[in-house]
Amino acid sequence: MIAGLQFDPISLPPETETLRKEVRAFIAEEQTSGTLSQRNSDDDGYCPEFSRKLGARGWLGMMWPKAYGGQERTAFDRYVVNEELLVSGAPTSAHFVADRQSGPLLLRFGTDQHKQEIVPAIARGELTFCIGMSEPHSGSDLASVQTSARKTDGGWIINGTKLWTSWAHRADYMITLVRTSPLDKDRHNGLSQFVVDMKSPGVEVRPIINLRGQHDFNEIMLTDCFVPDSMMVGGEGQGWSQVTSELGYERSGPERFLSTFALFRELVRVIGPAPTPTEAAAIGRMAVHMMTLRRMSISVAGMLQEGRAPNVEAAVVKDRGTAFEREMPELVRLLMPTEPSRDAEVDAYARALGDAMVLVPQLTIQGGTREILRVVIARGLGLR
Repeated sequence: MIAGLQFDPISLPPETETLRKEVRAFIAEEQTSGTLSQRNSDDDGYCPEFSRKLGARGWLGMMWPKAYGGQERTAFDRYVVNEELLVSGAPTSAHFVADRQSGPLLLRFGTDQHKQEIVPAIARGELTFCIGMSEPHSGSDLASVQTSARKTDGGWIINGTKLWTSWAHRADYMITLVRTSPLDKDRHNGLSQFVVDMKSPGVEVRPIINLRGQHDFNEIMLTDCFVPDSMMVGGEGQGWSQVTSELGYERSGPERFLSTFALFRELVRVIGPAPTPTEAAAIGRMAVHMMTLRRMSISVAGMLQEGRAPNVEAAVVKDRGTAFEREMPELVRLLMPTEPSRDAEVDAYARALGDAMVLVPQLTIQGGTREILRVVIARGLGLR
């Protein structure tokens, strides 16, 4: 416990180990059948078929009410499933956003229509979502968004631009943050969220190719896009409180420190069972960082299980996780020098290093930049 922060020492319940074995057996089966090896540089983990398999097993929407397609399981159960999928490199991109935050948001603030029609389809792995928060001049500073919604008969007309929207070109829906009333002294006022059908007239998705040469980011142009009243999430002006509640889910999961796990695994493989003292110290340091971040992340999962909103603690996990993942490729490169590559034909270690080096820059941005995260932490500690 740090003054102003709460990271209770929580251990995963014993029953989660049975679930972990089930997930590992499923992954091994998929690997044997070749499903997991079918991923390529264009797909980058986007596999709707795999997501539907998870849904059929009850591993999406695990914490949600059974009445809406969920399993009413614990946050710890969900944590174990996601941890195993991440470590194995399973293709989770098709369902990840919807399962992690869009579904919980609609369950908490959405209408009966959202809960009865959209949420169960997410749990089945049949609907994909993207998040329309960032804009060209409003990255992590979400309170400065300029995209606007004007009231009209039966709904709202949305105009504006969203940026860095992952998988928007494949998403069925986007939950987007917009201004429904003019900016005033309190920038948090007048913000609302809508569920936008990505096939609606006035929605244009433009690709942004990342450093890896892949198309997962997008710019979304919204031009006189009509959204019916029924697709507003919660009430008008409630957008800011909704967004901040989402960030507890977005910033605290194991994906915040396991994105480069493949590189750590390859490093251990290459060094082998007889490391030098320097190599052993480096591996130990990285392992301790991961174990500490994992304990912090599980603690946040415990708070979410209790229905709390650990926004500050989640920001700490994201900040520390990003720092760790940013440092890992540099430390590994110095420890075991090799020419990094993304060529599938080269050594697995060189490929893992190459993948990590081009992945890390986006990790420092998505989910909140370091500067914004530290503002959130400072305010939570009463330092600002």
